[in-house]
Amino acid sequence: MLNSSDRAASHALVRESPSVNFFEGAILGNGGMGAVVCVRPDAVMIHFGHNNVWDIRLAENNKDKIGTFKEIFEKVKAIPASHKLLTEDPWYAEYLKIAQENYRKPYPRPFPCGTLVLGFDRRKVEALGYHLNIADGACRVNLLVGGAPRFLDIFCEMTWDRLWLRTVDVDGAPVDSPFDRVRLVPDAETPADLPAFTRRVSEAEGCVSFRQVLPRLEPVDGNPGAAHPADKAFRLQVRLSGKLSMDSRLQVNGTWGEMGPLERRITSTGPFVAVVQIDEGLASTIPEETPAAVPPPVLAGFAVARESAMASWIDYWSCSGVALGDVELERIWYRNLYFLNCAVREGVTCPGLFANWSYGKIGTPWHGDYHMNYNTQQPFWGTFSSNHVEKHLPYVAMVQHLLPSSMAWAKDYYQMRGAFFPHSAYPVEMTMNSYPVPTWGWEVFETPWTVQSLWWHYTYTLDREFLEQRAFEPIREATLFMIDYMTRPDAHGPAWCDDRYHIFPTVPPELYGLMPGFKRNADGLSDLTLTKFLFNAFIEACRVLDRQEGEQEALKAIQAILTHYPDYPTAETEVGRTFVSVRGEEPGVVYNCPANTVTVFPGEEHGLHSGSDDYALALNSYRHQQNEGGNELVFLNLQAARLGVLDLERFKRQVAYCCLPNGACTDKVLQTGGRYNDTTKFDWMGVHGVWFENFALPVVINECLMQSYTGIIRLFPNWPDACDARFTTLRAVGAFLVSCERRAGEIRSLVIQSEKGATCRLYSPWLGNSVKVMQGDAEVSVAEVAGVIVFDTAPGCSYSVCASLA
Repeated sequence: MLNSSDRAASHALVRESPSVNFFEGAILGNGGMGAVVCVRPDAVMIHFGHNNVWDIRLAENNKDKIGTFKEIFEKVKAIPASHKLLTEDPWYAEYLKIAQENYRKPYPRPFPCGTLVLGFDRRKVEALGYHLNIADGACRVNLLVGGAPRFLDIFCEMTWDRLWLRTVDVDGAPVDSPFDRVRLVPDAETPADLPAFTRRVSEAEGCVSFRQVLPRLEPVDGNPGAAHPADKAFRLQVRLSGKLSMDSRLQVNGTWGEMGPLERRITSTGPFVAVVQIDEGLASTIPEETPAAVPPPVLAGFAVARESAMASWIDYWSCSGVALGDVELERIWYRNLYFLNCAVREGVTCPGLFANWSYGKIGTPWHGDYHMNYNTQQPFWGTFSSNHVEKHLPYVAMVQHLLPSSMAWAKDYYQMRGAFFPHSAYPVEMTMNSYPVPTWGWEVFETPWTVQSLWWHYTYTLDREFLEQRAFEPIREATLFMIDYMTRPDAHGPAWCDDRYHIFPTVPPELYGLMPGFKRNADGLSDLTLTKFLFNAFIEACRVLDRQEGEQEALKAIQAILTHYPDYPTAETEVGRTFVSVRGEEPGVVYNCPANTVTVFPGEEHGLHSGSDDYALALNSYRHQQNEGGNELVFLNLQAARLGVLDLERFKRQVAYCCLPNGACTDKVLQTGGRYNDTTKFDWMGVHGVWFENFALPVVINECLMQSYTGIIRLFPNWPDACDARFTTLRAVGAFLVSCERRAGEIRSLVIQSEKGATCRLYSPWLGNSVKVMQGDAEVSVAEVAGVIVFDTAPGCSYSVCASLA
């Protein structure tokens, strides 16, 4: 039996020298709290963040100046098409400033929660590095104390925002503290217009803490805004197993002075144990004078918390596993699923661009917000096939959070039904679109893309209750908006000289913006394929929930639109006909994301299931595209896997190119010719803390091992015969959990568990041979049509599938 925990343990992250840089530190987390353990030559530093802790100030100015979509559309339409840029028009240039004003404020943003410093005397202690066991989230810092090996063990509780530490020897026995001082450091980039932090130190109890209020209201004249019932706060506190004292220390100028207000000397000897805790919420629930209790830092408490954390990790890894003949691919799979578990947890705020790790200006650019043109969606792509569907629920909660303001925007700005989801959003209460700029803010495809994974959640689980209670409303509201948008007079009628319903205006994925004469602003490929996906999902959802009668008007409108749907934009190239991102585009343009292959993914229209002509068109598009890098490590390689043409060796090299010292992958530039030039720093995204979105890398490997997006399971569609592979309980569309082993190019075992009793469909891996399906000792009736095996299942039953010897 495949033990996923043991496999994960073989892919530990190890550094054999000090790791002073944030991006060299060991990544820990519980889905709420995040921690980065850095090992300096003179101290251990742990940087803290939390998905719930944000600078929640919000600017919503100029509501009366934004106007309506119709008003702005008419004014933009009046700008001469001969202009090179719309900003040549004075009105438009001024309007952009007004529309961008709120977003140019430095808030909202994730707020770093501070740093713990445990210092030691380098004459007595040497820091060697760390070992991070991704099987159980345990980080061991390696030290030499008086020449003898000593270890600082660190782990996060998985259900409480606590981090535990202790020191042991090579036999695991507790040892005296190697540390002589402790300090908490509030984030150095804390704005001056926020309230000053307050501190509390209890030397007798070994406690140091600070509390930071995060106001709801904007600052006034550089001073914090007035107190508000919605103000938030957090407290970072550490409690050590010994007493502390104020002491003097040598200052920079060579004189002696007292330690800082949040720094103390560690005076007690004996076994070292410490607990770090983050408390966060409404400021009224984080009182200044009475901090929440921190568990006593004792060995027994450490052991109990450790056992609980290990049990949580065992449960996590039991959901699925892989054993691959290619160790690099296996390492990518396990490490990134480890990172995902550290970053995301049900009941906690959905992560933005950077998840729960931040320090100074790392993890805060672009407001750390929700970018709905792939960045926010991508981290969750792997949750379905990896059988970690629960990790998708924070995204679902985020969509539900955005729904009221998105519906209001559709009504007030667009004067249409439904919901228009924003380009950029925050986990704070909003009363207007946070980015009402008619460039990227008019990317219409973001609305269907925002709700797409809610439909995937249903198809991979067949959870009817989820569909009815959590998914249907956002899908329906997005559908109603797209119906109204495509059937209004400006998008359909005589002016188009056809009978089609167009998506106009729109903006291709961050490529051209809005252009004079709307040159590249109609029927983008992303708009068309994602809207078609949305419409088909809505049709099927209505069938599943028996709502055809109540939704008859919308269903009739969808049928009319799909019957008169625009042609997808294509161009002739040296490799044949290819898709382009928008009509009239020159083929060969350098994209910033794989915009001409979106019908493969996320559109899921084309792939190995396609007819020869459609497949050739999709394959030509993939092979002819150029991508500048920075938005494609998962995205483009997933598309290649869906086409069955991913070069796994090249994929591994690209992952290695993007890999940071901490084992996570950032986004790196691949080529000039698009937005980048020869003086661009090709690693510029890494220094900002971009890595969360690439925790979806396991989905690329999953799609090489198994695909099921059409409702038919296809085994090893992009896997070399010479590389053995085994996987357990990967999730397939239809609520199936699939376990399979292939050796020497032959399927040796195949077991399919049915959660909901759906009909199972499987491309036969034994073409030319009959197939036997067994449920226990009973043989199951099988039909085979055009190479597809079909058999009925019962809920909760497992089925063994093999080639028949008869």
